[in-house]
Amino acid sequence: MKQLTDKVTFPNGATLSSRLVQPPMLTNSGDHGFVTQDTLDYYGARSNSAAMVIVEYTSVSENGGPSRSWADDREQLAIYDDKFIPQMTKLATTLKQDGNKALLQIVHSGREANYLPKLGKKVYAPSAIDFSFLDYPVYELSDAQIRQIIKDFGAATLRAIKCGFDGVEIHGANHYLIQEFFSKWSNKRTDHWGGSLAKRMNFAKEVTAEVMRVVKAEAPKDFIVGYRISPEEIHDEIGYTWHESTQLIQALTTEFDLDYIHLSLPAYNEKPADSDKTFAELFQPVLNGKKEIIVGNVMNEADAKDALNYTDLVAVGRASIIDPLFAHKIVTGHGDDIITKISPEQVKLAKMTPGLINLFSDMKMEPHLPGRESIAILHKSGSLDASVIHNGTKSDLKDIEEGKL
Repeated sequence: MKQLTDKVTFPNGATLSSRLVQPPMLTNSGDHGFVTQDTLDYYGARSNSAAMVIVEYTSVSENGGPSRSWADDREQLAIYDDKFIPQMTKLATTLKQDGNKALLQIVHSGREANYLPKLGKKVYAPSAIDFSFLDYPVYELSDAQIRQIIKDFGAATLRAIKCGFDGVEIHGANHYLIQEFFSKWSNKRTDHWGGSLAKRMNFAKEVTAEVMRVVKAEAPKDFIVGYRISPEEIHDEIGYTWHESTQLIQALTTEFDLDYIHLSLPAYNEKPADSDKTFAELFQPVLNGKKEIIVGNVMNEADAKDALNYTDLVAVGRASIIDPLFAHKIVTGHGDDIITKISPEQVKLAKMTPGLINLFSDMKMEPHLPGRESIAILHKSGSLDASVIHNGTKSDLKDIEEGKL
């Protein structure tokens, strides 16, 4: 019977000390793409949050982000240039200080690079579609631009190797560029990169091929490579369902020496509308010996144990924001001591970044952190009256705004 405390060995030989993973979650802590002290403090507090921590989505191309930025100096991280290596090296070293694995998720945000228009720059995607939910135009990538982005993924992988990360995760989920190419809703191309299902797979396959080429040439033998995917994309129009996405994963796990597939889910036991099996179970026949990670609404040890019934590795997101020692407490037999609600005190102890504080103190944010009512006053929406902070002072608010908490 599988236990959370089991060691897990990937196909490449790398071994994790437990079955617990911290998934990539944006911190909006970058300064023009650079790792900041906020970033280091946050991840430094989480060097024992899981056996493997995957650093948030990091841009591989200059036109690949930032997306969802909170402020000019609180942006998405980047690794599209060698100038980012020194600070990224500090981040990798910080995360690995207790012997756990540190991975970097690499991404091109595509149409979701919504901060670029604020900088007077264009946003690119597979097709030039007028998306009603965007307040900026989207431009179609040329074939030459697409091939350059593929090379950018390889260059970003090489930088991650030089920085000392133990692996990379290719971000093919959450409506970013790789998923946009796979989706028949957002990809209207009729060339090599779109049209049939097979052609809509080409971008994901060629990105993976380039990443694996660099890894085989430059990385240690046990360098971990994973691929993250959203199992379905369903709007008024269907981008794809699990019937198609499992075909993509079948192709990727057959053709490439990946170590794991990471399913991006709202809940770990989520099922599609047309099956009585969970997504985790439906993807298992196409893993071809690769490990599976699932994520979604794992908030305590009991949830993690239940999730393990469906998968090899359990990713713990929001719960590890609240308690940075989530995995450490389980591994040492103190799972009952996991802190499950956020509070002003825990905001400080957990080294939450100003971007995360602002995000999760928003009473409209979903999914939310349990206990968010206690930190609602920390939300910055235009103006904020510091005099009414619960359990805090005006100086506390100043520290939050300056990123010192």
